[in-house]
Formats: sequence, C-alpha cells, structure tokens
Amino acid sequence: MKIVNPLNYPLAILIAGISLFLGVKIVKLSNFIILPSSIVIAVIGSTFLAHNNQQNNSNIDLDNKALETELNQAKKEAQLLVNKAENLRLEAKKLLHDSWQMDLLTAVEYSCDRTLELPQKIEDLSRKLSGGDSLLSVEELQEKLANIKKRKKSADGVALEKLQQIELSLIRNITLAKEGQSAREAQVFSLTNIITESAGILQQLQNKLRTADLTNSQELNALQVLSQELVILQENAYLL
Repeated sequence: MKIVNPLNYPLAILIAGISLFLGVKIVKLSNFIILPSSIVIAVIGSTFLAHNNQQNNSNIDLDNKALETELNQAKKEAQLLVNKAENLRLEAKKLLHDSWQMDLLTAVEYSCDRTLELPQKIEDLSRKLSGGDSLLSVEELQEKLANIKKRKKSADGVALEKLQQIELSLIRNITLAKEGQSAREAQVFSLTNIITESAGILQQLQNKLRTADLTNSQELNALQVLSQELVILQENAYLL
C-alpha cells in the first residue's frame, strides 16, 4: 500500500491524538516513546483508510450481479487491450522509420492513444450506471439518436458504417426504455461489443504491420484505414 499524507485523513489524526493523550495522561509513557508511536499510528491509519477508499471506489454496485460481472470482465479485457496497444506502438516505431511512413506511424500511435482511454471510459460508464441517472429516459436517447443522424449526413465509409451501428443500438435502447425496462443491459452489451471489435482490429493491425510491404503505398493506406477504424470505435464508446 502506498503511504499517504495523514493530514488528509482526519479520522487517522483523531486516533493518533487519542493514543497520544492516553499514552501521556493514563499510561504515563515518555514523550520519546509516545510521540513517534502516535506518528506511526497516524501514518498507518491514513494509509489503511486510503487503501479502503480506493477499493470502495473501484467496486461496481449496480444492484445487478450479472451486469456487475460483465463490467468487471470488461475492465479486465480493456486492460489487456491497453497492453496490446502499448506493444503495437513499440513495434510500429521499430518498423516505421522512413519519411513516407510517418503518416502511418502517426495514425497507429493515435489509435493506440485512444485505446489507452478505454479503461477510463469504462470507469465513467460504471459510475453513471451506479448513479441515479442509470435509467435512461426516452428523451435522452432520442437526443442522442438525433445527434447521430446529424453526424451521418457528413460521414462516409467506415465512419458512416460505425455510426449506423450506433444508430441501431440507440433505436434498440429506445424500445427498451419505452417498454419500461432498464437500458443498462444494452449499454453494457454495446460496450463489450466495442471492446471485442477493438481487440479484433488491433490484432489485424498488428498482423498486417508485420507482413505488409511497407514500401507499398496501397498497403500503407490499408493499414491507415484499420487505424481509423480503431479510433472510430473508441469514439463510439463516448456515445454510450
């Protein structure tokens, strides 16, 4: 456990103060003994409280064991994805070093950066689902759907395809909300789909990076398209 500042934890200071009082007034211990002991008590107490708070904050409480299990599993898978993205970044730096490859290197690094954000997105969604706004209203969903439809007008290619998938997901969520059901299950389902798709694209990107002719412009463009797909998936996680 990491040592923290006891002054940030009043309860630990209170316990240390009581120990100091009892040691001096009741037990009649020497100041040379009781003062260091009180400091140690404050440090240990604050460290324990900090660790306990961290554990409580990381726990998901959705009053739904199945959803909690799904989100916890999503956290683990997202962390594995982060590790793979870091490895891909290092591999890309070793393979892409010529001037005409810099655009691809930038695209790969950016897609890896966005993948690193995934665990925090899951934390944010977990807190949202745990809070009072966990039941999505029809109005909220319809606003999101209207936003997606606006974005579709200026999108094409892979971006348009992904927006269409999100649109279908939102329509499904609206149906659930209108029926009076919780839309949380659909949100978590969409999240796990994004993680699964991201893992697949990341693997494709790594495989093609290793086997492609990196002097061929068409193959470089194909790798950039995969990088773009990965970025779009991460952006879609914000729409959940």
